[in-house]
Amino acid sequence: MKKILLIEDNNDVRETTCDLLELANYEVVTAKNGKEGIKKATLFLPDIIICDIMMPELNGYGVLQILSTDPKTSKIPFIFLTAKSEKEDLRKGMNLGADDYLTKPFEESELLSAIENRLKKMNL
Repeated sequence: MKKILLIEDNNDVRETTCDLLELANYEVVTAKNGKEGIKKATLFLPDIIICDIMMPELNGYGVLQILSTDPKTSKIPFIFLTAKSEKEDLRKGMNLGADDYLTKPFEESELLSAIENRLKKMNL
């Protein structure tokens, strides 16, 4: 079973997305902010990370920057899932090394497809 780390500060979004991913047969660990997400990423070593951008303590951009410099986590596919939908936000996320960038509200199929595509790419 593939492991996903979901970093999201909104309880409702975190719980709903976690349920969706578990129903799709993923093992999911959640974090409610960026600092907690970094700790869990280094302990859990997920197959993929899904992260919000706008969070207290440490935003998603900071999470990606920190994880991308750690050899243990730098190769883990990283998907932003965020309400920030401006072109500049998307470009910033991709320039930092995100593998994908999905905006809220999102379609269930869109998220699952993005995850599957990133996991397939890692197995090549």
